[in-house]
Amino acid sequence: MTDKRFDVLVVGSGPAGSIAALVLARGGARVALVDKAAFPRDKACGDLIGPRGVQLLRDLRLTVPDATRLGDMLVVGPTGNRVRLPAVPGRTYPGYGIAVQRSRFDATLQCAAIAAGAEFFCGRADEPIGENGRLDGFSLSSATRVRADVIVGADGATSRVAEVARLVDPGRLLWGFAVRTYRDEPVEIPHIILWTPDPGAAFPGYGWVFPAGEGRVNVGLGVGVLADRTAGRRAARDLDAFLEHASRVGVLDDRAPAERSARPLGAWLKMGLVGTTPARGRVLLVGDAAGLVNPLQGEGIAQAMDSGRAAAEAILGGVDQAPDRYRAHLARTYAPYLSTTASVQRSMLHRPRLVAAVTRG
Repeated sequence: MTDKRFDVLVVGSGPAGSIAALVLARGGARVALVDKAAFPRDKACGDLIGPRGVQLLRDLRLTVPDATRLGDMLVVGPTGNRVRLPAVPGRTYPGYGIAVQRSRFDATLQCAAIAAGAEFFCGRADEPIGENGRLDGFSLSSATRVRADVIVGADGATSRVAEVARLVDPGRLLWGFAVRTYRDEPVEIPHIILWTPDPGAAFPGYGWVFPAGEGRVNVGLGVGVLADRTAGRRAARDLDAFLEHASRVGVLDDRAPAERSARPLGAWLKMGLVGTTPARGRVLLVGDAAGLVNPLQGEGIAQAMDSGRAAAEAILGGVDQAPDRYRAHLARTYAPYLSTTASVQRSMLHRPRLVAAVTRG
């Protein structure tokens, strides 16, 4: 084993972790950035970064190559009726989003963090290091022990850091599951598709068809499962039926082939900050690890990047008060909306017939 010591250990190098490492390194901190995968790597996602995420990239002077600029969105009801949602600029963000495959997007952010001074370790965070209830670091599968004054958990919905630090209550978590694939077919505008596969009972989630550039589309299906993770199988099981529905309502061409190299890929979503303590002691959780995913539509990239920046700024402002500052940011920025939408999601999942009637409207 090789022993390494840093100011901050960031576990997970997705958007939340890489942005945290970037801001910390730019601020002069010695940062270890750990991920179990070598980059670039694939990731289940709609590959769409919304306007708030675009603005954060601007703020941090980050450019994402090969990104496709997107504006309005179409919402398609179960019978094929459409409503166009205009992309209007807000006071703090532009009137457009971007589409870029997550393998490229995440690698771009990770490279920026490393270029700023973060040291990358490829390995799984296995055994925790610490005593008297304090988490000081992890032994990695790559035969390195990494210790730090502060740990940032950016390791996704099933976060090892959150588990070890006892920052989650498994019985209260609000879960979702999403699966996506690609097709060789051009689509110009992002589509959200509401679906009622059984008469009078809406699908407990939604599907999407998003432009992916180069004449391709990203097609996926997300399902809300509350605390019952076994129900997540439904998204993968129903994907083919959803693709047929998307063709019937005229969004996809049923003659277009699936991309030869594509395979359906799934991922868990931990939503609404429910059942998770985002910071305590010297451990801060960001992105999916903190449950910063919108319960109504499953989007989480902008929140992930913002939470990574906020956690880094809280740490740079002083380690002792960092958890309080970070929790205050989340309470001010996300908690009111997430607490409301989490309750709405629970109510909707228990009333599939009502949701079917609303989506038809």
